[in-house]
Amino acid sequence: MHFQYPSRLLEEAVQEFAALPGIGQKTALRLVLHLLRQDRSVIAGFGNTLIKLSNELKFCRICMNICDNELCPVCSDKKRDPSIICVVENVKDIMIIENTQQYRGVYHVLGGIISPMDGLGPSDLHISELENRVKEGKIREIIFALSATMEGDTTNFYLHRRLNNNELIFSTLARGVSIGDELEYTDEVTLGRSIVNRIPFTAS
Repeated sequence: MHFQYPSRLLEEAVQEFAALPGIGQKTALRLVLHLLRQDRSVIAGFGNTLIKLSNELKFCRICMNICDNELCPVCSDKKRDPSIICVVENVKDIMIIENTQQYRGVYHVLGGIISPMDGLGPSDLHISELENRVKEGKIREIIFALSATMEGDTTNFYLHRRLNNNELIFSTLARGVSIGDELEYTDEVTLGRSIVNRIPFTAS
């Protein structure tokens, strides 16, 4: 649907919102009009929060998680087991797994998965950082918690081949997480059980 906008500024704001994932033109227009009904202080606060987010947000120097300081809350938690790394695609996956309260290791955020169709190869991901963590010799187990898709499996196989040594244990989520599912669409109980009951990873 094409709208006839009475203001160029309104149209530009709608286009910015519509560029966000899952936001169409109608929803974008509704959001912008909602903001315009608010006090200017509310709108200024909304804009300043986004600017502050962009300028001040940091990434954990160890696992690439989003954080406010040099280390994220997980990596700085002395009660976590740093010898077990759960490899995830993005920060949202960490939040989902943490909600299960079933995992006490640490994480590594790849920043995506290998997907030639999307122009993403190994060099576009945080794989070398993971490799460096393994080379330190303190890692006992790596859990693959990527989407159970062709791209996720391809990434698992690549990581296994690149990181494999005789001392590392590789495991993957139990298939309570169905083939083709992404973590965000898996309920917490099922995901929690799939972590606790994880199975050995086989590159076959």
